Amino acid sequence: MHPASRRLPRPRDLARLMPSRPQWPTKETRLRRAADIGDLRLLAEKRAPRLVFDYVDGGAESERSLRASVQAFDELVFRPRILRDVGHVSMAPRILGREVAMPLVLGPTGFTRMMHRDGEAGVASAAASAGVPYVLSTMGTTTASDVAAAAPGGWNWFQLYVVRERARSAASLERAREAGMDVLVLTVDVPVAGARLRDVRHGMTIPPRLRWGTIGQGIARPAWTWDHLTGAPLSFSTAGGTPDDLAGMINTMFDPTVTLTDLEWLRGEWDGKILVKGVQDVEDAAALASIGVDGIVVSNHGGRQLDRAPVPLGLIPSVRDAVGHDLDVFLDGGVRSGADIAGAVALGATAVFVGRAYLYGLMAGGHAGVVRMLEIMHAELQRTMQLLGAPRIEDLNRGHVTVPGEPA
Repeated sequence: MHPASRRLPRPRDLARLMPSRPQWPTKETRLRRAADIGDLRLLAEKRAPRLVFDYVDGGAESERSLRASVQAFDELVFRPRILRDVGHVSMAPRILGREVAMPLVLGPTGFTRMMHRDGEAGVASAAASAGVPYVLSTMGTTTASDVAAAAPGGWNWFQLYVVRERARSAASLERAREAGMDVLVLTVDVPVAGARLRDVRHGMTIPPRLRWGTIGQGIARPAWTWDHLTGAPLSFSTAGGTPDDLAGMINTMFDPTVTLTDLEWLRGEWDGKILVKGVQDVEDAAALASIGVDGIVVSNHGGRQLDRAPVPLGLIPSVRDAVGHDLDVFLDGGVRSGADIAGAVALGATAVFVGRAYLYGLMAGGHAGVVRMLEIMHAELQRTMQLLGAPRIEDLNRGHVTVPGEPA
């Protein structure tokens, strides 16, 4: 074999290899360069003060539940099928009888305007543009009517914590209904506040109170600080008030006596669909299915309540078997990629909820950061389905994944 001949490079050859003119990095360029949710997390960590970032990023106690929920997805092994026509992929499932763009729901998160001034309105607008539902939290910092105004074409849902004063819960439901929200997500895994030790160590308050440590964090994160100081003061637009002690407020206001019988009261107050979020036991899932809820959300609250709680992904197959295939079953917890969405759907989930993933985007770049997060998830899910040989979302099944302990 003869070696290829050599020649000296021409100037134009070298010119093509030279880097382009350097540009000052902007929010837009940083977001475009984010290749996955991990990159958005790093951008969020650089922009937000430590106590705000840790409020989103942290979990309860030793954070075992948080880590285990993410690790469960990491341990899934895909089993691709070959020679399938995946030139066109349909990622659009039917959720509660309505088609959406992909099996993803932007779940309820509290105090969202603390992450970025765009807050819930920015998240809802991004969800509407992507064709997926958004859930406004009881602990939200934007009213239901303002969310509806920001995303008039979106499918906006409402999340409820039942409080001791039932009249306050009924009033919250009425405001959500007036704003056009037709799906209620009843969260049942917060009878008392979990021990979120990162927040305890920071002395976290809502809104963040100035201390010597937080002043230093604010100086080190001038973009967040300017955004925070020039936005409207934080308040709980649904629950009301601006408490200093979050855990104290939950333990004082939330009702720890709620049982299955309270769903009868709720049915009398709400004529739309009802999902129950916080299911962590197969028998509880079967009981809820037997009384006619419209869907359940298998969730350990993102590892923010009970440490050592069950891993949601591990429960999905058994819950699906227990409730049958007619009930919508959602997974919440540990989802960090479109590949995770594919894995959850293959194991039996109708769709997934995400919280941290979009909050990283929000902290990194406001509404534009949430849009980028949705773009990443969409591209990852599409690519994963193509590589698995699944042209339609309903084609994903148990044959496409191996869970730890199963034979390959």
